[in-house]
Amino acid sequence: MSKKILIVNADDFGQSEGVNKGVIKSFEQGILTSASLMVRYPAVYAASAYAKRNNLDLGLHVDLGEWIFRNENWSALYEVVSVDDVLAVKEELYKQLETFYRIHGKNPSHLDSHQHVHKNENIKSVFLEMAHKLNITLRWCSKNVNYCGEFYGQASDSSPFHEGISVNNLKNIILSLPEGITELACHPGEDIEFQTMYKIEREIEVNSLCSKNIQETLLESEVQLCTFEGIPF
Repeated sequence: MSKKILIVNADDFGQSEGVNKGVIKSFEQGILTSASLMVRYPAVYAASAYAKRNNLDLGLHVDLGEWIFRNENWSALYEVVSVDDVLAVKEELYKQLETFYRIHGKNPSHLDSHQHVHKNENIKSVFLEMAHKLNITLRWCSKNVNYCGEFYGQASDSSPFHEGISVNNLKNIILSLPEGITELACHPGEDIEFQTMYKIEREIEVNSLCSKNIQETLLESEVQLCTFEGIPF
């Protein structure tokens, strides 16, 4: 009989001390099983060191920029390289992978990107090539792991949608999981000290991920938690 298996993966690990704090709490007291490391920020060293000490599975969260919705339009909060420049994206991807290896001492167990930019058709092939080369899961693009992005606290125009990160919605997501392996993305954090469009929501996520109600739901529904470690592309 097929089982329902869940990977609960935190994006943005290493972006700041506050993000690290929320990820660690969700791992130690909640249902978090894995994280994706942002390697361009000073807090990445503490994040990697914690993961090594505590056997926290880490992937690479490729950071090409962040875009925010204001004045009825999406605009860049910052941009590492242009997502329209395929060569620059490829060079930056390899650069961040090399940084991950230098800091963490091994390759990532999975691959994804900040605000899912790897889904853009013009650069998707660059990420697919890397995932194939490393034989690791690429979010949205794996035959072995389904992706669930329903645990999110904002609507498509970045307006608040806190019901999406409530205990009730997380419980419903768990109860409706399909058979096989599913990745549930999350963005926990506490005391966020940098500019971002996703701030107060991070603390709400921590509370939901650490809820005893959620842990009971996993047990009752016989959902098995796991990591990306060893799952091929």
